[in-house]
Amino acid sequence: MHCHLDAPANAVSVCRDAAQVAVAGRSIFKIYAIEEEQFVEKLNLRVGRKPSLNLSCADVVWHQMDENLLATAATNGVVVTWNLGRPSRNKQDQLFTEHKRTVNKVCFHPTEAHVLLSGSQDGFMKCFDLRRKDSVSTFSGQSESVRDVQFSIRDYFTFASTFENGNVQLWDIRRPDRCERMFTAHNGPVFCCDWHPEDRGWLATGGRDKMVKVWDMTTHRAKEMHCVQTIASVARVKWRPECRHHLATCSMMVDHNIYVWDVRRPFVPAAMFEEHRDVTTGIVWRHPHDPSFLLSGSKDSTLCQHLFRDASQPVERANPEGLCYGLFGDLAFAAKESLVAAESGRKPCAGDRRHTIFFKRKLDSAEPFSGLASSALSVFETEPGGGSMSWFVDTAERYALAGRPLAELCDHNAKVARELGRNQVAQTWTMLRIIYCSPGLVPSANLNHSVGKGSSCGLPLMNSFNLKDMASGLGSETRLDRSKGDTRSDTVLLDSSATLITNEDNEETEGSDVPADYLLGDVEGEEEELYPLDPEHVHPEEPEYVLPQEAFPLRHEIVDTPSGPEHLQEKADSPHVSGSEADVASLAPADSSFSLLSISHTLYDSRLPADFFSVLVCDMLRFYAEQGDVQMAVSVLIVLGERVRKDIDEQTQEHWYTSYIDLLQRFCLWNVSNQVVKLSTSRAVSCLNQASTTLHVNCSHCKRPMSSRGWVCDRCHRAASTCAVCHHVVKGLFVWCQGCSHGGHLQHVMKWLEGSSHCPAGCGHLCEYA
Repeated sequence: MHCHLDAPANAVSVCRDAAQVAVAGRSIFKIYAIEEEQFVEKLNLRVGRKPSLNLSCADVVWHQMDENLLATAATNGVVVTWNLGRPSRNKQDQLFTEHKRTVNKVCFHPTEAHVLLSGSQDGFMKCFDLRRKDSVSTFSGQSESVRDVQFSIRDYFTFASTFENGNVQLWDIRRPDRCERMFTAHNGPVFCCDWHPEDRGWLATGGRDKMVKVWDMTTHRAKEMHCVQTIASVARVKWRPECRHHLATCSMMVDHNIYVWDVRRPFVPAAMFEEHRDVTTGIVWRHPHDPSFLLSGSKDSTLCQHLFRDASQPVERANPEGLCYGLFGDLAFAAKESLVAAESGRKPCAGDRRHTIFFKRKLDSAEPFSGLASSALSVFETEPGGGSMSWFVDTAERYALAGRPLAELCDHNAKVARELGRNQVAQTWTMLRIIYCSPGLVPSANLNHSVGKGSSCGLPLMNSFNLKDMASGLGSETRLDRSKGDTRSDTVLLDSSATLITNEDNEETEGSDVPADYLLGDVEGEEEELYPLDPEHVHPEEPEYVLPQEAFPLRHEIVDTPSGPEHLQEKADSPHVSGSEADVASLAPADSSFSLLSISHTLYDSRLPADFFSVLVCDMLRFYAEQGDVQMAVSVLIVLGERVRKDIDEQTQEHWYTSYIDLLQRFCLWNVSNQVVKLSTSRAVSCLNQASTTLHVNCSHCKRPMSSRGWVCDRCHRAASTCAVCHHVVKGLFVWCQGCSHGGHLQHVMKWLEGSSHCPAGCGHLCEYA
């Protein structure tokens, strides 16, 4: 049921017998009768020839003891009371003009007929006695604005007030000089509050931080009982009658719907009303003992009555399947009973590494929402200590990302990864060193190169050994036994353009240009097939060659017998060199001016460029990022720099950087995070630590912003930064409480809080130094 209003409504209120409703706004103030199927307009209180700002209402409240008494809060700071029993057309009764700014809220005492409370934008609350023309008492919240005031239903003298600085204060109307209790309830302005109609100490608050919190005020310190997370700022909150854990909320912007929450289920509303097409500005339950009817007004100029049984149930549209990772690696998922039952009967197969599973098949009937549960919860638990992230912290702290040559960075990071048991990461760093660093720095013992016949992508021979290692190998050179009928030459001519590659098994090696079989390395052979070098077996017509002395130191003189080109032609059709023959194969230059140094230079020049591996390195980075190891991806990206950065799009790099920085900040690794930000080349990332910090300072006395840079406020002409302990002006480090705004010298406040938790200024707030 709904009706169209003449203007947007700001607030609604119902009389005690639930027969009439008052609707107030900037351009409307009417009384409607609530009938079975419609609203009927009974009275228009905006009378007069000229519109008055006194009729521009921000709030309206109907007295629950006198059905003819109403009060409104005007945007010009006037509090107006209305008497519907007056015989004249104008029902206005009294005007209170003591507030200087907009009055946000008015509230009648639940049992005292003549007590009215108001809260204003000027930061003051005033208590009025309707039998007098002026306020009885004034309460200063020491804040910029009061957003809501509510009398306690159970405590006669107590009322709660909410403020824009996030504080909630409890006051005794008999003591206007100071509040009884104050605590920070929300991170931002607190727009509304409501006392529970049954539980004496429960107070619900809603704020700009999109949260509704339920506080237990019966304890020494306010205790948060429940917290409901909404999707927009909370403008109104009202407890549902006869339902202890239900409350209704509406938003100040963005969201037009009205939600009814069960505070024990803080993420899914119990009911939702979707009739309004604009922001809902006021909600009220029709009768204090009837939980079925809810009245609401909106900026879409409509007044609606909602029936609870007609509300949509978001729970029914919720997905019964869910998946979530725990902080320490535990995996929990919810699925339908049939799927979980089938999974529980599965026999573990060989090699199944899943750990013990905890199945919660059925909810306890005593638990809330047990009847609504359609899923069963399963938890895969990790081994004790298996979910530790100490390796991440150690790696982040020990990695070297800049300030050294590339080879040293790769070696250092590989060592760190190897010490932490991350062998794959260590091997990756080693391969990056091999690819991007000088081959002369790579030990020959760590490399094995092999290639098949006709392969064109192998690495040169000289990249896999050095001249010192060849010296010892050539010093023990022997010959093949020719007495067995083998007439092949002992030596072969090595062309400078040929690329020599030794295979893994050391069985045979083929050159790209020379059609001969030759071998480098040590091969086991039978002793009867070998004989020591003897001058008798050297042909007298063959010249003697000696290796250059400057290439490497010789242990003794090496004698070679070169073969002519005809020997190569005969050897081209011969079978491959056997393992025993390979042990004594030798290299012989074509002439005396030819040396192994010339071979090494030729082979080094034909080395593959580092850009040849860019695609492979980029795929490796994406692999680590997809596996969740964004630390490795970012570290390699920083170390290699422009070598690989140009091949990865800017958006992907920014995503990796932000993800890694977020992880570092979660583990409080602020220095490492700042280093990563500084070393990044992404503009969106590098500006993270370049944003300046702005501190807005308010005067501790008048609470107004400080316009000058001095120590004296321009408005109240008092020292703004005064220490609450020594009462002197603070000109150095100043620390203050975010709850009560009092503070002082850092050392003085720390010493004070060591012996007492109460504010040194005497405001009664319980301060903490963290």
